[in-house]
Amino acid sequence: MSRKCPTGKGIQVGHRVSHSNVKTNHRFLPNLQTKRFWSDTKKKFVSLRLSTAAIRTIDKIGLDTFLRKFGIKA
Repeated sequence: MSRKCPTGKGIQVGHRVSHSNVKTNHRFLPNLQTKRFWSDTKKKFVSLRLSTAAIRTIDKIGLDTFLRKFGIKA
């Protein structure tokens, strides 16, 4: 399973910087969570692996609107 949210949020790369200013490579992973949502149109639970930002968006606009907006087939 890739570490990417269906909304497009994925891995970012950067540096860890020490006190002596030595830079080492670092990967910043998205905060992905597996969560079940109730779909009113399908009348069943839908399990999605989303970032926490996407989960907050679903709480705001609703699951069915979110799925249509991002073109997710669930």
